[in-house]
Amino acid sequence: MWDGGSEAAPAGPPPLPPAPAPAPAATRARSWAPAGGSGERYLEYETGTDEEGRLSQTLAISLCNWLEGLTLNIAGNSCLMPVERVTGEDFWILSRILKKNLYINGLDVRYNLISDVGAYYAARLLQKQHKLIYLNLMFNDIGPEGGELIAKALHKNTTLKYLRMTGNKIENKGGMFFAAMLQINSSLEKLDLGDCDLGMQSVIAFATVLTQNQTIKGINLNRPILYGEQEESTVHLGHMLKENHCLVELHMCKHNIKNCGIKQLCDALYLNGSLRYLDVSCNKITRDGMVYLADVLKTNTTLEVLDLSFNRIENAGAKYLSETLASHNRSLKALSVVSNNIEGEGLVALSQSMKINPTLSNVYIWGNKFDEATCVAYSELMQMGRLKPDNTDVEAFVVDGHVYLAEVSNGLKKHYYWRPTYGAACRHSANAGFTLVPVGGHL
Repeated sequence: MWDGGSEAAPAGPPPLPPAPAPAPAATRARSWAPAGGSGERYLEYETGTDEEGRLSQTLAISLCNWLEGLTLNIAGNSCLMPVERVTGEDFWILSRILKKNLYINGLDVRYNLISDVGAYYAARLLQKQHKLIYLNLMFNDIGPEGGELIAKALHKNTTLKYLRMTGNKIENKGGMFFAAMLQINSSLEKLDLGDCDLGMQSVIAFATVLTQNQTIKGINLNRPILYGEQEESTVHLGHMLKENHCLVELHMCKHNIKNCGIKQLCDALYLNGSLRYLDVSCNKITRDGMVYLADVLKTNTTLEVLDLSFNRIENAGAKYLSETLASHNRSLKALSVVSNNIEGEGLVALSQSMKINPTLSNVYIWGNKFDEATCVAYSELMQMGRLKPDNTDVEAFVVDGHVYLAEVSNGLKKHYYWRPTYGAACRHSANAGFTLVPVGGHL
């Protein structure tokens, strides 16, 4: 078995803060129930320090009903109030507080500036705090060294179930340490390394490790830095799917997948009996690739969510899928063909398949070329109740006796990168993929 842990450890941890910060001088708390009646409760804390006041911001703590306990939300990209972003030194204070707190089992510090210094304290927190099951560090300017520290901390951690490192440039070096960690860790169920600048070597390492790992249920390897046109990453991940029978969710967005690559994945899906959510959006799949996908969907009975957004399957590809969905497949629940250069003929074919297929409930079509026949077809689906308004990204309206379609903010993962400025943060209609296939309790 490949071993990524043989690489020499760095000389030492990142520089520590120059001096311990004083304890917060004042803390105020209040609680309330929102007007929407969602049952979700919030606690709001305002904390301040005697000198620099680095943590002087509102901390929204949301009781998310995910397992049990509280999730501490200190997002640095709030649109509702000005916030001072948390730095690495601030995270040291936060980690000291959380080590002693047994009621907080989720921590969301997305879009802050904790960097490798904060990653050092996050690693120590993972070693000391044995209640934390969710950690979101997305877009925090963490580099390869910080990624290494967090990965090594997970060697002995037995509680964390979902780690999100999205957007931290840990590069190939950091990715190798996370792949090595998956050989040892037996508790992590979902790992998000999207937009982390992973290299080909680390993607292959993940594919190799996941042939043996029986714990990981969902993994995101979006947008690696790949060179060449041979689709090596797709070949190795396809081989992994033949061997792995535990993985439920796989994201391969921006892998430069072409028709040959989708054929590799389809060949694996004939043998795989566990994958329920496949994301191959933002690739280079065309109508020819849909021949292989339509064929495997005739026999595959596990795949429930398929994201083909931002490819180029066109009318012919849409027809291939429609024929299979109408005559054979009864397991797929959600299909996204957003921005695929599909015209009216192909879109109408998809709408006709929905009338025959009782299982397919979610269809997303915005960004294609609508004609009046398309608008009428989807308007009829919604009027007859076959396509519910929350399960699609279009809405019909009539002007001068003609039917048109407008975009609605629904989709498989609308809030993957951001949260809305109003309304529910985890609205099911905007994140249907994660609702239909709930691996992990948070986005």
